[in-house]
Amino acid sequence: MTEAVTFLPKKWEQVPRQKFEEVLSDNCLLVSAFQDSILQIKEYLSDTYLFLLTNVEGILLDLDFSQNIESIVNHSPIRAGMYFTEQSCGVNAISEAMKHEAPIYLPPEEHECLAFKDWHCFSVPLKIDNKTIGYLDVSTINSGMNRELVAITKLLPAQMLIRYQEYVNEQESELFFQSLTERQLKVLQLISKGYTVKAIAIKLKIKECTVNHHKKIIFEKLGVQSSTEAVSIATRHSIL
Repeated sequence: MTEAVTFLPKKWEQVPRQKFEEVLSDNCLLVSAFQDSILQIKEYLSDTYLFLLTNVEGILLDLDFSQNIESIVNHSPIRAGMYFTEQSCGVNAISEAMKHEAPIYLPPEEHECLAFKDWHCFSVPLKIDNKTIGYLDVSTINSGMNRELVAITKLLPAQMLIRYQEYVNEQESELFFQSLTERQLKVLQLISKGYTVKAIAIKLKIKECTVNHHKKIIFEKLGVQSSTEAVSIATRHSIL
C-alpha cells in the first residue's frame, strides 16, 4: 500500500479583499440563511462542531464553531475568503463535493492537509432547482459523533434552502413593488379598501380613464388579472 502524502501548500489561496466583498454581496442571502439556520440548532449541540459555508467556487463565505475549539480554529489557516479547492488546500470534503456534485464524507486519514487531519467532515452541495449555489460542510473531531454528523448534514441544508428561498422571495417582492409608482400604490391601496373606479377618480381628482390605466399597469406588473388578485399579493407581501 502506498503511504499517504501529506499535502503542504506553499500558500493557501485567498481572494483579494475587494473581490471577496463582491462575493459576499452576491451571496448575502445565502450567508443569512446559513447564520439563521445554525443559530436555531447550536443550542442543541453538545459536542465539537465546525460549520463551513462556501460559494459555488469553493470560496469560504462564513464559518461557525463551538466555543471549545475557538483556539484551534484561530490557529488554523481557515479564514473567510480562502479557497477550499483541491488546488488550494489539497483533497478535502468540500473539494470532493465540488468534484462529484454529491454529498461526501471524508474521514481524517483521507485529507491531504494537516489542518484537517483530526476532522471528520461531511460536505453537501446546496441546490435550488438543480442549480448549485454553494456548499455546506459540517465537521467534528469526535469520531463517535459521525451518525449525528450525517443527520445534521442531511437536515441543515434543507432548512437553509427554505430560509434562502424565503429571503429571495422577500427581496424579489420588495424590488417588485418598488417598481410601482407612488400614484399606482395609492390606487392599489384604495382598491384594497373597496373603492370603485369612479370613487378613486374623485378621491385622487383624476379621470376614470386614468384610474383604469393605472389599474392596467398595476395588473401587468403584478402578473394578475383582477383587483382581488392584486390586493391578495400586496397583502401577502405586507405592501398594504
